Amino acid sequence: MRFMHQWKVLAVMMLCCTTGVQAAGVLERVRSGGALVIAHRESSVPFSYVDGGKPVGYAVDLCLRLADLVREKTGAKDMPVKWLQVTSADRLEAIKSGKADLECGSTTNNAERRKDVAFTVPHFITGARLLVAATSAVTGLEDMQGKRLVSTKGSTPLKAAERARRERYTQIQILEAPDHEAAVIMVEKGQADAFLMDDVLLYALASKRPDPQAFKVVGRFVTTEPLAIMLPKDDPEFKALVDQEMRRLVLSGEIHAIYDKWFMRPIPPNNRALNLPESYLLRDFWKYPTDRVPF
Repeated sequence: MRFMHQWKVLAVMMLCCTTGVQAAGVLERVRSGGALVIAHRESSVPFSYVDGGKPVGYAVDLCLRLADLVREKTGAKDMPVKWLQVTSADRLEAIKSGKADLECGSTTNNAERRKDVAFTVPHFITGARLLVAATSAVTGLEDMQGKRLVSTKGSTPLKAAERARRERYTQIQILEAPDHEAAVIMVEKGQADAFLMDDVLLYALASKRPDPQAFKVVGRFVTTEPLAIMLPKDDPEFKALVDQEMRRLVLSGEIHAIYDKWFMRPIPPNNRALNLPESYLLRDFWKYPTDRVPF
């Protein structure tokens, strides 16, 4: 009986401790004087990249808006923001393990990832296409038989390429690059015949190269990619605040000015404009902004 009593006491203590850990989410930590940690990318232009030694981009600006709201709602006016650079391969783990509170990049909200992390309202909808040399005869995946196709490690386009090879294009050689810029350089140097990635990233990456006219983006959409800010899965208070602000930015129209800044005007480092207006898919989705996507 004594053993059973001790076991019950221990079980209750463990339950209380576990509940305490779960309850102490991002906002509680900030209220106690902690920093907000934002994960960013190195070369996901124009969403999240490094310029002049600091993170910049469309998703970064959105995350800074979210940081301002966290300061306001928690009363932590002096809350610092800490930056954590991540890659395609380790970005999910950074959120899942608690190393970062928000991941502000070009990450697709899909069912597989939602098993481990949460997402807020998508800030962009795109699809994967091919970046090839301007002189290439490739017009789509159907022309890639016997050729080398590169994509970024840990990305949904890479998984789509592997699936396409298994199901239809068995002679495609698939290569992995550690990041987007490395993949573009592989096409530039002739080490790969095409780079499969979200088309908005392809246009942006090509614009940064010494000769942007040396590339072209071709083919039909291989995937549909709703890009969204990633955050912890089991922190409902924090997620509710983030979702509320993202919906407000969309419904108030404020997000359009942020979008235009990064997609319609000259951006660093080369001060070239991407000239990519909001797609009909994105405009339609923003009529009823939600974190729920059918993918």
